[in-house]
Amino acid sequence: MTSVKTIAILFLLQGLSALGNVDETCEIGASKDEKYLLYTVNPGEGFNLRRDVYLRIANLVRKLNEIDNWVLVLPPWGNFYHWKNTQRGKYFPWSSFFDLSSLNRWIPVMELSDFLKVKGVTVDAAYILQHYAEGWNGNWEEKYDERPCIEPIPFTQEDGSNQWVGRIWGTQISTENFSCMSVQGHASTIVPLVNKPGVRSVLVGRAETVLHDEFGGKWFWSARRSMRFANHLQEEANRFRKQFLDSDDARDLTEKKEDWRDSKPKQDAARGGPYVSVHLRRRDFIYAKGDEVPSLSKAAKQIEKLLKSYSLTKVFVATDASFDEIEELKLKLKEYEVHYYSPSQEFFNQWGDGGVAIVDQIICSYARIFIGSYESTFSFRIQEEREILGFPVETTFNRLCGKKKKCEQPAKWKIVY
Repeated sequence: MTSVKTIAILFLLQGLSALGNVDETCEIGASKDEKYLLYTVNPGEGFNLRRDVYLRIANLVRKLNEIDNWVLVLPPWGNFYHWKNTQRGKYFPWSSFFDLSSLNRWIPVMELSDFLKVKGVTVDAAYILQHYAEGWNGNWEEKYDERPCIEPIPFTQEDGSNQWVGRIWGTQISTENFSCMSVQGHASTIVPLVNKPGVRSVLVGRAETVLHDEFGGKWFWSARRSMRFANHLQEEANRFRKQFLDSDDARDLTEKKEDWRDSKPKQDAARGGPYVSVHLRRRDFIYAKGDEVPSLSKAAKQIEKLLKSYSLTKVFVATDASFDEIEELKLKLKEYEVHYYSPSQEFFNQWGDGGVAIVDQIICSYARIFIGSYESTFSFRIQEEREILGFPVETTFNRLCGKKKKCEQPAKWKIVY
């Protein structure tokens, strides 16, 4: 077992006492001494939770790079439960959705396909993270231990062989060093597990098991700010804003610097386009969080109240509702312009459900006021984006109420530089 005290000693031995002085610049290199960290997330988790897990692992790599020269290998996107219309077995590289040059300004990253070209399908070690079977028993301690695997694992070992083989992201990955690790703690807890002598490539499975080192702090927001969307998705959202919502960056006071490190707008600086944006979650939320999900009639009344409060006539709705439900909502708001994004077939064929989701989020992020859904990671990502753009808190952290007349509004996680 490795305790938090042991980890602290290891850090000191590596001369890591000056964490606050780390430069925010981190460019990928071509050194033959590079080490590589790969990771997976629980197959049942959706697109927006996976974006949050990336932040945890990105800042783990930031700490690893204070010891050695590590590159984060980005797992492709695909086979998600919520991606109903995307062909099963189809995977998208990160460049489909995010600007890799922007990510590389925080930590060194590379696509899985590039790693496979350079290093092949074998990694030096693979660990599947899991919680402790006995729980934490009221005694929180940062630790990890090798334990028997609790759940089915993606690796198998043939009798008499020292080789473990697994199929991950549609790719066969092999290793001679595999184990399940029960872990309790933050991402940095596993620094000694990953950074072992002689190990140059490590796969960490079920990375959502570890926590953020400092959720909502400077390093969290630096990693989050680096996650700029791919230009083709930003341009598609800008086209829609201009065509249907009378919205553009110059008039909305939402212009950004080319480099995210230079973009630090003052709070309340962004005005936003002349429309209300809404994330209206339906489908599984109706059953899983029924009391917190409004009926279409109640949602329409809350939207109309916002439109009147801000003297606006346009509303943009991002939703997983059926076509009939969308038409019903439009009928209930017939005195207003109701818009939603419907991609061309060409766009969808190229970028799939992930591309549509990001365009929806971008459009929501630039509205005069946003209102989201209860405990939705989709809404959380929009709120983060609005913080990055410099919107007023009161126009960002709002959510639709379900059966209650009044409901608790979301926590206000404000940006830190």
